[in-house]
Amino acid sequence: MSKITIIGSGNIGLSLAKGLVKSGQYIAADITLTRRNLANLQEEAALGFQVSDNNAQAALDAEIVVLAVLPQQLRKVLEEVKDSVRAEQIIVSVVSGVSCADVKQVLGEDKLVVRAMPNTAIAIGQSMTCIATDNAADGEIKRVEQLFESVGAVVVIQEDLMTSATALCACGIAFFLRAIRAASQGGVEIGFHAHDALKMAVQTAKGAADLLLQTQNHPEGEIDKVTSPKGCTIAGLNEMEHNGFSSAFIKGIKLSAEKAGGLYNE
Repeated sequence: MSKITIIGSGNIGLSLAKGLVKSGQYIAADITLTRRNLANLQEEAALGFQVSDNNAQAALDAEIVVLAVLPQQLRKVLEEVKDSVRAEQIIVSVVSGVSCADVKQVLGEDKLVVRAMPNTAIAIGQSMTCIATDNAADGEIKRVEQLFESVGAVVVIQEDLMTSATALCACGIAFFLRAIRAASQGGVEIGFHAHDALKMAVQTAKGAADLLLQTQNHPEGEIDKVTSPKGCTIAGLNEMEHNGFSSAFIKGIKLSAEKAGGLYNE
Protein backbone atom coordinates (compact mmCIF):
# COMPACT_ATOMS: atom_id res chain seq x y z
CA MET A 1 0.00 0.00 0.00
CA SER A 2 1.44 3.35 -1.00
CA LYS A 3 1.81 6.26 1.37
CA ILE A 4 -0.02 9.48 0.56
CA THR A 5 0.70 13.03 1.67
CA ILE A 6 -2.06 15.60 1.27
CA ILE A 7 -0.67 19.12 1.41
CA GLY A 8 -3.35 21.58 2.43
CA SER A 9 -6.00 19.82 4.49
CA GLY A 10 -9.06 21.93 3.78
CA ASN A 11 -12.44 20.55 2.68
CA ILE A 12 -11.22 18.70 -0.42
CA GLY A 13 -8.03 17.34 1.17
CA LEU A 14 -9.76 16.06 4.31
CA SER A 15 -12.67 14.61 2.34
CA LEU A 16 -10.28 12.71 0.09
CA ALA A 17 -8.35 11.36 3.10
CA LYS A 18 -11.49 10.22 4.90
CA GLY A 19 -12.97 8.78 1.70
CA LEU A 20 -9.86 6.69 1.07
CA VAL A 21 -10.02 5.23 4.57
CA LYS A 22 -13.78 4.64 4.37
CA SER A 23 -13.35 2.79 1.07
CA GLY A 24 -10.90 0.37 2.71
CA GLN A 25 -8.15 1.19 0.18
CA TYR A 26 -5.99 2.85 2.82
CA ILE A 27 -5.55 3.01 6.56
CA ALA A 28 -5.30 6.39 8.26
CA ALA A 29 -1.70 5.76 9.36
CA ASP A 30 -0.58 5.70 5.69
CA ILE A 31 -1.97 9.18 5.02
CA THR A 32 -0.17 12.35 6.13
CA LEU A 33 -2.15 15.59 6.33
CA THR A 34 -0.44 18.97 6.44
CA ARG A 35 -1.69 22.32 7.64
CA ARG A 36 0.02 25.47 8.87
CA ASN A 37 -1.82 25.26 12.18
CA LEU A 38 -1.71 21.73 13.62
CA ALA A 39 -4.41 22.63 16.16
CA ASN A 40 -6.84 22.38 13.23
CA LEU A 41 -5.92 18.72 12.68
CA GLN A 42 -6.41 17.40 16.23
CA GLU A 43 -9.55 15.48 15.28
CA GLU A 44 -7.76 13.83 12.32
CA ALA A 45 -4.74 12.95 14.49
CA ALA A 46 -7.13 11.24 16.92
CA LEU A 47 -8.50 9.20 14.01
CA GLY A 48 -4.99 7.89 13.30
CA PHE A 49 -3.86 10.13 10.44
CA GLN A 50 -0.29 11.41 10.43
CA VAL A 51 -0.29 15.21 10.74
CA SER A 52 2.44 17.74 10.01
CA ASP A 53 3.03 21.47 9.63
CA ASN A 54 6.18 20.85 7.58
CA ASN A 55 5.28 20.35 3.90
CA ALA A 56 8.84 19.53 2.80
CA GLN A 57 9.24 16.83 5.46
CA ALA A 58 5.78 15.38 4.81
CA ALA A 59 6.46 15.02 1.06
CA LEU A 60 9.66 13.00 1.54
CA ASP A 61 8.26 9.50 2.24
CA ALA A 62 5.10 9.65 0.15
CA GLU A 63 4.56 7.76 -3.10
CA ILE A 64 1.70 10.11 -3.97
CA VAL A 65 1.75 13.81 -3.03
CA VAL A 66 -1.59 15.61 -3.35
CA LEU A 67 -1.47 19.40 -3.66
CA ALA A 68 -4.78 20.65 -2.27
CA VAL A 69 -4.17 24.33 -1.55
CA LEU A 70 -5.70 27.51 -2.96
CA PRO A 71 -4.27 28.71 -6.31
CA GLN A 72 -2.89 31.81 -4.58
CA GLN A 73 -0.96 29.63 -2.07
CA LEU A 74 0.45 27.13 -4.56
CA ARG A 75 3.63 28.91 -5.64
CA LYS A 76 4.83 29.18 -2.04
CA VAL A 77 4.03 25.51 -1.36
CA LEU A 78 5.84 24.35 -4.52
CA GLU A 79 8.95 26.29 -3.44
CA GLU A 80 8.76 24.58 -0.03
CA VAL A 81 8.60 21.03 -1.40
CA LYS A 82 10.74 21.26 -4.56
CA ASP A 83 13.83 19.81 -2.86
CA SER A 84 11.81 16.98 -1.27
CA VAL A 85 9.90 15.56 -4.22
CA ARG A 86 11.40 12.90 -6.48
CA ALA A 87 10.85 11.86 -10.09
CA GLU A 88 9.29 8.52 -9.08
CA GLN A 89 6.56 10.14 -7.00
CA ILE A 90 3.15 10.98 -8.45
CA ILE A 91 2.28 14.63 -7.85
CA VAL A 92 -1.50 15.11 -7.93
CA SER A 93 -2.68 18.71 -8.16
CA VAL A 94 -6.29 19.55 -7.33
CA VAL A 95 -5.59 23.28 -7.72
CA SER A 96 -7.90 25.19 -10.08
CA GLY A 97 -6.41 26.82 -13.18
CA VAL A 98 -2.89 25.42 -12.72
CA SER A 99 -1.41 23.33 -15.54
CA CYS A 100 1.00 20.41 -15.25
CA ALA A 101 3.57 22.70 -16.89
CA ASP A 102 3.03 25.35 -14.19
CA VAL A 103 3.81 22.79 -11.48
CA LYS A 104 6.84 21.40 -13.33
CA GLN A 105 8.19 24.89 -13.85
CA VAL A 106 8.91 24.98 -10.11
CA LEU A 107 9.37 21.29 -9.23
CA GLY A 108 11.38 20.31 -12.32
CA GLU A 109 10.59 18.89 -15.75
CA ASP A 110 11.41 15.34 -14.64
CA LYS A 111 8.48 15.27 -12.22
CA LEU A 112 5.30 13.32 -12.85
CA VAL A 113 2.20 15.50 -12.50
CA VAL A 114 -1.47 14.54 -12.78
CA ARG A 115 -4.27 17.08 -12.34
CA ALA A 116 -7.55 16.20 -10.67
CA MET A 117 -10.65 18.34 -10.24
CA PRO A 118 -13.11 16.90 -7.69
CA ASN A 119 -16.12 18.71 -6.25
CA THR A 120 -17.43 19.13 -2.70
CA ALA A 121 -19.64 16.01 -2.94
CA ILE A 122 -16.33 14.24 -2.31
CA ALA A 123 -17.29 14.65 1.38
CA ILE A 124 -19.98 11.98 0.97
CA GLY A 125 -18.17 9.85 -1.63
CA GLN A 126 -20.19 11.29 -4.53
CA SER A 127 -17.66 13.55 -6.28
CA MET A 128 -17.47 13.98 -10.03
CA THR A 129 -13.69 14.12 -10.52
CA CYS A 130 -11.99 14.92 -13.83
CA ILE A 131 -8.37 13.84 -14.32
CA ALA A 132 -5.80 15.01 -16.86
CA THR A 133 -2.05 14.96 -17.45
CA ASP A 134 0.53 16.17 -19.93
CA ASN A 135 2.65 13.04 -20.25
CA ALA A 136 2.12 10.62 -17.32
CA ALA A 137 1.94 6.95 -18.32
CA ASP A 138 -1.34 4.99 -18.36
CA GLY A 139 -0.38 3.06 -15.22
CA GLU A 140 0.19 6.23 -13.25
CA ILE A 141 -3.07 7.77 -14.44
CA LYS A 142 -4.81 4.54 -13.40
CA ARG A 143 -3.47 4.88 -9.86
CA VAL A 144 -4.85 8.40 -9.60
CA GLU A 145 -8.15 7.21 -11.07
CA GLN A 146 -8.40 4.51 -8.40
CA LEU A 147 -7.67 7.11 -5.74
CA PHE A 148 -10.62 9.26 -6.75
CA GLU A 149 -12.95 6.36 -7.61
CA SER A 150 -13.01 5.71 -3.87
CA VAL A 151 -14.85 9.04 -3.46
CA GLY A 152 -17.12 9.14 -6.53
CA ALA A 153 -17.07 8.95 -10.32
CA VAL A 154 -14.03 9.73 -12.51
CA VAL A 155 -13.58 10.86 -16.12
CA VAL A 156 -10.15 11.19 -17.77
CA ILE A 157 -10.03 14.21 -20.08
CA GLN A 158 -7.56 16.27 -22.12
CA GLU A 159 -5.64 18.79 -20.03
CA ASP A 160 -6.87 21.76 -22.06
CA LEU A 161 -10.40 20.94 -20.85
CA MET A 162 -9.57 21.14 -17.14
CA THR A 163 -10.82 24.70 -16.63
CA SER A 164 -14.03 23.66 -18.37
CA ALA A 165 -14.29 20.70 -16.00
CA THR A 166 -13.85 23.09 -13.08
CA ALA A 167 -16.84 25.13 -14.27
CA LEU A 168 -19.11 22.18 -15.05
CA CYS A 169 -18.34 19.95 -12.05
CA ALA A 170 -16.69 21.93 -9.26
CA CYS A 171 -18.54 25.25 -9.71
CA GLY A 172 -21.45 23.30 -11.17
CA ILE A 173 -22.41 21.76 -7.85
CA ALA A 174 -23.32 25.25 -6.63
CA PHE A 175 -25.46 25.85 -9.72
CA PHE A 176 -27.51 22.70 -9.09
CA LEU A 177 -27.78 23.55 -5.39
CA ARG A 178 -29.13 26.98 -6.30
CA ALA A 179 -31.66 25.37 -8.66
CA ILE A 180 -32.84 23.12 -5.81
CA ARG A 181 -33.07 26.14 -3.51
CA ALA A 182 -35.13 28.00 -6.11
CA ALA A 183 -37.46 25.02 -6.47
CA SER A 184 -37.98 24.92 -2.71
CA GLN A 185 -38.74 28.66 -2.66
CA GLY A 186 -41.32 28.07 -5.39
CA GLY A 187 -42.75 25.31 -3.22
CA VAL A 188 -43.20 27.71 -0.30
CA GLU A 189 -44.95 30.21 -2.55
CA ILE A 190 -47.48 27.59 -3.63
CA GLY A 191 -48.26 26.53 -0.08
CA PHE A 192 -45.71 24.19 1.50
CA HIS A 193 -43.80 24.74 4.73
CA ALA A 194 -40.13 25.56 4.03
CA HIS A 195 -38.73 22.27 5.42
CA ASP A 196 -41.24 20.17 3.46
CA ALA A 197 -40.64 22.17 0.27
CA LEU A 198 -36.88 21.69 0.57
CA LYS A 199 -37.19 17.96 1.22
CA MET A 200 -39.48 17.58 -1.80
CA ALA A 201 -37.19 19.61 -4.07
CA VAL A 202 -34.06 17.72 -2.95
CA GLN A 203 -35.59 14.28 -3.46
CA THR A 204 -37.08 15.29 -6.83
CA ALA A 205 -33.65 16.53 -8.00
CA LYS A 206 -32.00 13.33 -6.73
CA GLY A 207 -34.64 11.26 -8.52
CA ALA A 208 -34.02 13.14 -11.77
CA ALA A 209 -30.25 12.57 -11.53
CA ASP A 210 -30.60 8.88 -10.61
CA LEU A 211 -33.10 8.39 -13.44
CA LEU A 212 -30.47 9.53 -15.95
CA LEU A 213 -27.61 7.64 -14.29
CA GLN A 214 -29.50 4.35 -14.13
CA THR A 215 -31.36 4.44 -17.45
CA GLN A 216 -28.63 6.28 -19.44
CA ASN A 217 -31.51 8.07 -21.18
CA HIS A 218 -31.23 11.60 -22.55
CA PRO A 219 -32.83 14.28 -20.32
CA GLU A 220 -35.21 15.33 -23.12
CA GLY A 221 -36.47 11.75 -23.41
CA GLU A 222 -37.42 11.79 -19.73
CA ILE A 223 -38.89 15.29 -20.06
CA ASP A 224 -41.13 14.05 -22.88
CA LYS A 225 -42.59 11.47 -20.48
CA VAL A 226 -43.89 14.20 -18.14
CA THR A 227 -45.03 16.78 -20.69
CA SER A 228 -48.52 16.13 -22.04
CA PRO A 229 -50.34 18.33 -24.58
CA LYS A 230 -51.63 21.57 -23.00
CA GLY A 231 -50.34 20.24 -19.68
CA CYS A 232 -48.99 21.93 -16.57
CA THR A 233 -45.39 20.66 -16.95
CA ILE A 234 -44.82 22.07 -20.44
CA ALA A 235 -46.44 25.34 -19.37
CA GLY A 236 -43.99 25.65 -16.47
CA LEU A 237 -40.99 24.62 -18.55
CA ASN A 238 -41.80 27.07 -21.32
CA GLU A 239 -42.30 29.90 -18.82
CA MET A 240 -38.82 29.18 -17.41
CA GLU A 241 -37.35 29.14 -20.92
CA HIS A 242 -39.07 32.43 -21.85
CA ASN A 243 -37.25 33.88 -18.83
CA GLY A 244 -33.90 32.52 -19.97
CA PHE A 245 -33.49 29.47 -17.69
CA SER A 246 -31.26 27.36 -19.97
CA SER A 247 -29.50 30.41 -21.37
CA ALA A 248 -28.65 31.75 -17.89
CA PHE A 249 -27.32 28.36 -16.82
CA ILE A 250 -25.13 28.06 -19.93
CA LYS A 251 -23.83 31.63 -19.60
CA GLY A 252 -22.98 31.02 -15.95
CA ILE A 253 -20.96 27.91 -16.81
CA LYS A 254 -19.10 29.79 -19.57
CA LEU A 255 -18.21 32.68 -17.25
CA SER A 256 -17.03 30.30 -14.51
CA ALA A 257 -14.77 28.56 -17.03
CA GLU A 258 -13.23 31.89 -18.06
CA LYS A 259 -12.67 32.83 -14.41
CA ALA A 260 -11.24 29.42 -13.47
CA GLY A 261 -8.53 29.73 -16.12
CA GLY A 262 -7.02 32.82 -14.51
CA LEU A 263 -7.01 31.99 -10.78
CA TYR A 264 -3.34 30.98 -10.50
CA ASN A 265 -1.97 34.21 -11.95
CA GLU A 266 -4.23 36.66 -10.10
